[in-house]
Amino acid sequence: MKDTEEIIKTIIRCASKVRRHLAAGFLESVYQKALTIELEACGLRAETEYPIQVYYGDTVVGEFRADILVEQRIIVELKAVMNLHPMHEAQLINYLTATHIDHGLLINFGGERLEIKRKYRIYRPPLT
Repeated sequence: MKDTEEIIKTIIRCASKVRRHLAAGFLESVYQKALTIELEACGLRAETEYPIQVYYGDTVVGEFRADILVEQRIIVELKAVMNLHPMHEAQLINYLTATHIDHGLLINFGGERLEIKRKYRIYRPPLT
């Protein structure tokens, strides 16, 4: 079994490969399908449109879908926008919180360059 850091590096390599082959301008769903193909080619299990339920006490108060869940350990949220916005980051952090998954990647294929942000469920200060 690969460790989480190794899986994250593989996801980033796969996203870079997708971006080299598919320029900006496609719908998010196109990048999702292409990235899933690359992840599976690297031997990673990737579930698309992974269901997330948000609870308030014992009651479900919201239902969402994460773009890709990799190896049941990393949520990958995709965007195809010119610029990422802080609300995109908040969305991923909320998904991590709701699922109790610790690691997530926010990947934007829509800008001039591929943009990747790593997020954690539990705050981790930057390394100095």
